Amino acid sequence: MPRLLVVHYSPTPTVQALADAVLEGARTAEDEGVEILVRHALEATTDDVLAADGFILGTTANFGYISGALKHFFDTTYDATHETTTRKPFSYWIHGAFDTTGAERAMTSITTGYGLRLATPPLAFTGPPNAEHLEAARELGGTVAWSLAM
Repeated sequence: MPRLLVVHYSPTPTVQALADAVLEGARTAEDEGVEILVRHALEATTDDVLAADGFILGTTANFGYISGALKHFFDTTYDATHETTTRKPFSYWIHGAFDTTGAERAMTSITTGYGLRLATPPLAFTGPPNAEHLEAARELGGTVAWSLAM
C-alpha cells in the first residue's frame, strides 16, 4: 500500500483550513489503497519519511522563510533519509501574510537536496484564503495522492 506523508505547520485557523483542504483532496485516493499519514512538522520522524512513497509539505511564510517547525523537520530527517527520497513525488503549500518569495526559494532548495520530484505545481499565496485557494489546495492534495495510486 503506497503511503503519502503530509507534514505541515498550521498554527492558525486560516492555515489549518488549507491543510484540511489538502487532506480532503488527498483522501480521495484512499479507496485506491493510498494510506495518508498526517504529521505536525514538529512530530514527523525519520521513520515517517523512510516509510513514505510521496510527500505533501505545508507551512507558513515567516520573516521571509519557511516556519521554524518545518525547518526543524528537514534538519532532523535529512541525513538519514535524503538518499531514499530521490524521485518520490511531492508538492507543497505556503501561506504568507505579506510575501512568500523566500519561503518558496527555501522549499525549492531543500526539496532539491532530498531529490524529490514535483508532482504538481505548489500553492503559494498571501492574504486570506478564498474559495479558489481552497480548491487549489484540494487539487494539490488529490494530485499527489493519486500519483501514488497509479
